[in-house]
Amino acid sequence: MDDVLIVGAGPAGAVAATILARAGVRVLVLDRATFPRDKLCGDTLNPGCLALLRKLHLAGPVEALGLVVAGMLVTGDGGVAIEGRYPDGLRGRSLLRRDLDSALLAQAIAAGARFEPGVAVREARMIDREGMPVVDGVMVGSGRSVHSVCAPVTIAADGRRSRLAFGLGLARHPARPRRWAIGAYFETATTAEESPTSGVPWAAPEAERGILGEMHIRRGRYFGVAPVPGGLTNVCLVKPSAGGDLALRDAETALRREIEADPLLRGRFATARFARPPVVLGPLAVDATGHAVDGVLLAGDAAGFIDPMTGDGLSFAIRDGELAAAAALGALEHGWAGVHARLAARRHEAFALKWRFNRALRALVASPFAVRAAAAGARIAPDAVRAIIARAGDCDLA
Repeated sequence: MDDVLIVGAGPAGAVAATILARAGVRVLVLDRATFPRDKLCGDTLNPGCLALLRKLHLAGPVEALGLVVAGMLVTGDGGVAIEGRYPDGLRGRSLLRRDLDSALLAQAIAAGARFEPGVAVREARMIDREGMPVVDGVMVGSGRSVHSVCAPVTIAADGRRSRLAFGLGLARHPARPRRWAIGAYFETATTAEESPTSGVPWAAPEAERGILGEMHIRRGRYFGVAPVPGGLTNVCLVKPSAGGDLALRDAETALRREIEADPLLRGRFATARFARPPVVLGPLAVDATGHAVDGVLLAGDAAGFIDPMTGDGLSFAIRDGELAAAAALGALEHGWAGVHARLAARRHEAFALKWRFNRALRALVASPFAVRAAAAGARIAPDAVRAIIARAGDCDLA
């Protein structure tokens, strides 16, 4: 029997698998998808995220794949636009999530983890141990072909719709905020520097200086834009939505309308083509309930997803995979007493400031008055926006 079963082969699951396999733990990773697979994401790694990967000796294949990201362009209503380059020559990367996830998973397999793709996990397998419910694996399969896969430790890294986390009552969608994302790749879009209608007052950076990620903050919504390898541009729109919204019925039309209504973006994407159909995801926010069940640990988005408009979602996932692996090692060596409390304390230490930072920025976007005030403030004190860009890039970790 395996020592640790990991459900989900995304960044959190793959990082946890690598750390555990390197420690000599027998690890099995299951995922319902086959890899490489596409994933809605902003497709950027900030400098702090790359520093985490370097610390874990996982950065080499990732850095070989991506475009260099030298900083961020932030724009607001009324034409305000601020370019903030990461300090001290720090750099991020822009690459497709399918490539990132495949690179991380390959390193987990090379470390000794076993991977089984195309496996549908139905629910946690529960047993009674001394009068307490305990997870000792999962049930997989469909219809009449259902069987159990058992392990002393299960890590639920199966994303923001985690069947394990929701099924065990360990996660929920909060009543607020209720935001949805529409993401797509465009072909032949111009960059901010190339667009004659963008109004952005700077020259195109030289190739060695790197590209800029973009965050376009509008009243009640925001656009993330990033050039990615292959001549594509990733556009992700995050906005409030409801069940009958056009975005859920015709994502392509909904995204086109939003872009065409934006003075900064419409010219850049006027002749751009969808490389593939857009993807809709929501509601985005996921909260951990604070409950815990021995035998199972949550990691990555399954442990809570906060709609990180600062582009640091992958930093959360990779660091959380590292924390979950450490907790799993503790459970294997010493039993489950205190494991969940220690993991919660380490998460709070690692993420509390970032959680508050991201929530503050989301609240700003939700308030038309705050957006106007922020745009006016940015004109007066652009260095404050550059400081926010450095904070969002986790440059203190690099």
